[in-house]
Amino acid sequence: MTEIITTSTETGPPPASAWVRFLRTYGPTPNNLTMFDEYVAGAVGRAKVQPITLSAPMLEQMKQHIASGRPGSMLIAGTAGDGKTYHCRALWTSIGGKEKDWADKGNIKEHRLADGRLAVFIKDLSEFNGEESDAPLARLEKSVLGGDDSEIVIMAANHGQALDRLRDLGRRQGRPHPLRKPLQEFFLQAGEAPNRLAVFDLSRNAGRQALEEVVAAVANHVEWNNCSTCTLKADGKVCPIFENRQRLLGQSDGGQFSQRLGDLVEIARLNGLHMPVRDLLALCANMILGHREAKDGLMSCSEVSWIQEQGVIDRASVYGNAFGANLPRRRLADRPVFKAMAAFGVGNETTNGADGLLVYGKDDSKLAPSFAKLVGNDPVYGANARLLSAQDKYLEGEEAARIEGGASDFIKLLEAQRRRLFFTLPNGEEGYPYWSMTVFRFAGEYLEMRTSLLNKKPVSELVRGRLVRGLNRVMTGLLVDNEDRIFVASSGGFTQSKVSVLCDTEAPSRRQNGIGLAIKLDSITDRPTLDVALSPGAGNSVTFDITPVRFEFLSRVADGALPGSFSNECLEDMLAFKAKLLRKAELIRNNNAQDDDEETSADEGSITLNFIDIEQGGHGFSRPITVRISA
Repeated sequence: MTEIITTSTETGPPPASAWVRFLRTYGPTPNNLTMFDEYVAGAVGRAKVQPITLSAPMLEQMKQHIASGRPGSMLIAGTAGDGKTYHCRALWTSIGGKEKDWADKGNIKEHRLADGRLAVFIKDLSEFNGEESDAPLARLEKSVLGGDDSEIVIMAANHGQALDRLRDLGRRQGRPHPLRKPLQEFFLQAGEAPNRLAVFDLSRNAGRQALEEVVAAVANHVEWNNCSTCTLKADGKVCPIFENRQRLLGQSDGGQFSQRLGDLVEIARLNGLHMPVRDLLALCANMILGHREAKDGLMSCSEVSWIQEQGVIDRASVYGNAFGANLPRRRLADRPVFKAMAAFGVGNETTNGADGLLVYGKDDSKLAPSFAKLVGNDPVYGANARLLSAQDKYLEGEEAARIEGGASDFIKLLEAQRRRLFFTLPNGEEGYPYWSMTVFRFAGEYLEMRTSLLNKKPVSELVRGRLVRGLNRVMTGLLVDNEDRIFVASSGGFTQSKVSVLCDTEAPSRRQNGIGLAIKLDSITDRPTLDVALSPGAGNSVTFDITPVRFEFLSRVADGALPGSFSNECLEDMLAFKAKLLRKAELIRNNNAQDDDEETSADEGSITLNFIDIEQGGHGFSRPITVRISA
């Protein structure tokens, strides 16, 4: 990596350098202690800047719980980086606790409430080693299960730490700990919290809303006002730090960049990937300060002048930084947020139309207007001098570009432009659908479907039809095009078979008279579900959770093309859903048979099998064949 020469202005360091240096500590550096709440106050004091202030989304609920005088205790749970200690400290000060007392050494803090109860704060359960956690857990158990109303224990703990410590304590006591199982079920969203224990799970709050708050807190921070007098952006100069901040604010695109960034975070969340606030702060810091040749991949003000002189401003692209393009692979793997962003494949995924535009658009008379509109309009991160020069060398066939690996620099620039296009392509741009620049080509329709369900509106017929077609092709293993019904098929006994030509039962693709498919929104998972009822009445349906990756799987199967690299997990999930439907159909048949008091048929020695046939146009239908069974 090229060594960057750091510089200062003639009158001293750039006016915002202390703030940028402080923001840099939130980024994905090898040692960023600012990511821990306990170190924030010290870091702010050393930098002499205003802190980044975020709301504590569950603080009001916590305050109301304490004010209500309800007996029992509280558990502030979540994963690393969700803000457990942040909430704990905010609650401490809100009930009259002093900041100085909180900052003093010790992991247990006590404060007498107005109603006479003693509030016992356990700042972080993980700070206790081994059996040291037995005492605070005993106080919690005494309050929750022992009926002791003299104390209210307020404990902050990771999901796993809480469950592990309760398990270990139970083993030492020779019993299963009575709080462990109900807590585990609550964390898995499969049960209620234990009586007398109010559980505030911060991991359920992350998503688009959390991202929007973090972006606003970082990009609108008052310390950026110091940039107004900075010479690094005077006289037509482009400061990449300030440029990235402006783009994150949506100054030129009406907030489209933030909207699509939020879409990515939502898709990741709905796929079950959790992004704590700590990671979102790292993402925002990286988007603004990222540069491949800066120290640790993150710029400081003292490096900007060298970057400008070398003409490598485009390597600070906010669009690439969003996916961690400025970071080494090992650092990417260390942060879940960048692993989640990299999983979208933006930069590697593309379309023929997009690559044709990027490679030939400047010189092709038909593509030139689109190139000028979509690439040429951005001289900083779009049609900059480095891209245009590399493009000319590639097209003119220079000797260096023809040898093996000679075009690698141009390919890297091409990847950077694909990332930029994902964020900058206008909505509905003909020939250039931006979701096609990702591995989730149907993600836009998934989000629209979920929005429709949230607003109590019907799902698009196009989406419903594609889901049914994909379901039928998975259920049967045949290229059926039916969108009017769902075939629940088997191979005659082995439900995991990929090709099933025996139709066990059928259901309409739309719920009618209590039978058929209904697409609903699950209030717990916040995801759409397919609810297939095989008979009227409660208990006669089977539900299937639709994550974005499952939606993508069904949509691609419906369109007849599924990449070989696509995970087999989705197919296994679908076959498990099919097995549940077959089992449900069998139970319904058995129940109906018990209620049937008709005479025995003359055809008692025969069996009717419904085979699935396909017409020339791809429409499937079931054809009954009666087979006589000889005695």
